[in-house]
Amino acid sequence: MPDIVIAFFILGLIAGVVKSDLKVPGQIYEILSILLMLSIGIKGGLALHSEQQTIVWSHLAAIMLLGLVIPIILLPVLKKWVRLAHVDAISIAAHYGSVSAGTFAVAWALAESFNLPISADTTLYLVILELPAIIVMLALYHWKLGEEGKNTNMLAIWHEAFTSRGVILLMGGVALGWLYGPSGLSAISPLVVDGFKVLLALFLLEMGLTTARICRPLPLEHWRLVVFAALAPLALVWPGLLLGSYLGLQPGSVLILAALTASASYIAAPAAIRAAIPDANISKAMLASLGVTFPLNVIVYIPFLATQL
Repeated sequence: MPDIVIAFFILGLIAGVVKSDLKVPGQIYEILSILLMLSIGIKGGLALHSEQQTIVWSHLAAIMLLGLVIPIILLPVLKKWVRLAHVDAISIAAHYGSVSAGTFAVAWALAESFNLPISADTTLYLVILELPAIIVMLALYHWKLGEEGKNTNMLAIWHEAFTSRGVILLMGGVALGWLYGPSGLSAISPLVVDGFKVLLALFLLEMGLTTARICRPLPLEHWRLVVFAALAPLALVWPGLLLGSYLGLQPGSVLILAALTASASYIAAPAAIRAAIPDANISKAMLASLGVTFPLNVIVYIPFLATQL
């Protein structure tokens, strides 16, 4: 049997495939995503508070470097094998170099279900991997615009990246959990800490519905992109596994890091790319990241990996 939170994703996927009238109202989804981001950050902050553990900055630097390297490696693959236009290759490389908060939450829930120990600073992996790929791909795009004599505004890109909702909520949650500890957060703990799996289950229900909408009808004309999206996690999981093992991370942290490197962003990257590269086809990126990679990661790849660690 799949973990209960994964079962909610499957339920939403089935409901979408059979064209049920089930839906999660947009405002409710926004509230769920905000609470889930806060919950992830607070859980990491609480772990740091309780263990009084120092952050290993060299580990975080190595993980951030990985986030810079992955999209650069993917870019020629997307241009030459998937045969995407330059702007779409830049866009999808940014999506796959960045990471998925939903995938992170699923990996965290599975690590807890399998009793795999998680390092206190693991929440920070999500924060430091979300931005580098987006920034480096936007920098490449604007560098090419500069070569063509067009104006660029890198300051606006940096501001957009570091003030995004995900970064503010995650880092704010870490700070609150770290500073206040269990006693200070006791009034809201039933919702944002104890209710983590409930929030995740409802979030994944909507993700299942969304995945079904994106993949209906089957996009056979984009078969190369679909194949890439299905196979990419199998390749991208290895950098996370190898780096996590080399750094001597806890098994749960290795699982989460590997799940992140195998994931693709469908929240932060689309917002940044849509604003900075208006010529990019975001629907292709969403098809790949949310329509193919996310469900395979959640239903197949990450649960299997959790059983091996």
